[in-house]
Amino acid sequence: MATLEINDLHVAVDNKEILRGVDLTVKQGETHAIMGPNGSGKSTLAYSVAGHPRYTITSGTVTLDGEDVLAMTVDERARAGLFLAMQYPVEVPGVSVSNFLRTAVTAIEGEAPKLRTWVKDLNAAFERLSIDPAFKERSVNEGFSGGEKKRFEVLQLELLKPKLAILDETDSGLDVDALKVVSAGVNRVRESGTTGTLLITHYTRILRYIRPDYVHVFVGGRVVEEGGPELADLLEAEGYDKWVSA
Repeated sequence: MATLEINDLHVAVDNKEILRGVDLTVKQGETHAIMGPNGSGKSTLAYSVAGHPRYTITSGTVTLDGEDVLAMTVDERARAGLFLAMQYPVEVPGVSVSNFLRTAVTAIEGEAPKLRTWVKDLNAAFERLSIDPAFKERSVNEGFSGGEKKRFEVLQLELLKPKLAILDETDSGLDVDALKVVSAGVNRVRESGTTGTLLITHYTRILRYIRPDYVHVFVGGRVVEEGGPELADLLEAEGYDKWVSA
């Protein structure tokens, strides 16, 4: 069973400490929601695990199946099974969606998928996420709306089947219809039981569609409270003031 273990993680940005000792374990098949106000360090955690160069690990460990994630390059982390859906997906001019996806799957699996099977799987994924098939020949995220970018992120998630998916505010900027489509895609991956999910958000609305197994309240760069899905209901009713003012 794939397991991501984060132990006493401290992270700084521009010599300012953002994460102040984070401990978290996510097992294959589990869904963990990290919730907290803006500026609490949620996205810092996501990008630090993914290997963004702006974030400096000052102490602590991150392992996936016992392997040292922090010693890996960004592409090695992806091949090891880590996936990051970004809050603001970047555009990649000149690289078509179809070529990007097939290259990514080839890198993960070690060989190119058979063309006939690939075309079938790709078309099915586009249909499930209600993405216009014409997008396959467009450059990655170029000219996409916010909702289209988020659907494309989840399409990648479905095709790549990572061991651990970090979804950084996937609900940001989505209308209700897009939120339902994106959530359904995340739930399909969850139901396979092969992917652990770390869902980062400061709103509870996405948790109406993606029910977490565990909820962690993040304030001031650390986890200050943990519980089950009922904790999200408490946050919906009372907000974060209880922990922010402590």
